[in-house]
Amino acid sequence: MNNGFDRELPRAGGWLAFASTQAPLTVWLRPHGVVGCLVALSLPGVARALDTYGDATGEALPPGARAARAFPDFPSLHRFLRRAFQLAKSLPDELLHAFEKKTRSLPRTTEAERLVVQRVGQDLFRDGLLDYWEGRCAVTGLAVPELLRASHIKAWARCESDVERLDVFNGLLLAPHLDAAFDRGFITVADDGEIVVSPVLGAADRRAIGLDAPLRVASLVDGHRAYLRWHRATYLKE
Repeated sequence: MNNGFDRELPRAGGWLAFASTQAPLTVWLRPHGVVGCLVALSLPGVARALDTYGDATGEALPPGARAARAFPDFPSLHRFLRRAFQLAKSLPDELLHAFEKKTRSLPRTTEAERLVVQRVGQDLFRDGLLDYWEGRCAVTGLAVPELLRASHIKAWARCESDVERLDVFNGLLLAPHLDAAFDRGFITVADDGEIVVSPVLGAADRRAIGLDAPLRVASLVDGHRAYLRWHRATYLKE
């Protein structure tokens, strides 16, 4: 057992228990069926984000667990555990906790000092989006991290608190041309994930940057939609 869960904990009944030195998530495992496995998770936010994986189960949970899923084989189990580890590093508010820890002793008196603090937050935010979107553009699937941009939905300067600034749902990982268009209001995203193109972009310009065919953000959740409503109302060029 690894997939990021590198600490073995005492057993709980028939459940094996594991934790991570890199993320605040505990998982419990036990056999299910002939070759399957049950997995229980300690964080309800991570469990909700993974409700399309495996099958729901009515099995009694070990102490401390909040939800469980059933898997028919080990490949599907390993995919689930890897994704759970990725999400646990940013959900529900791990980026904020990491930011507060890293900046607690940093001064904020001058503009230069405040920019240093902001840079720390933006770097953490980018790392969180890389984990959340599994290193791929949320629209095109581009998987070259050096080319991807961590795009705030509600801009850093417009956020009312660090909670919003460091909320992984307040961001999309985008290819450079989409990031530029999104940041400047030439595109936005509908609640169903469809890319909405501003009417100020003509047909030739749409073709030039690949916006002449339907595009969609995969795997939006309600956390994204709250920020996207703000983006549509505030940024989209009419």
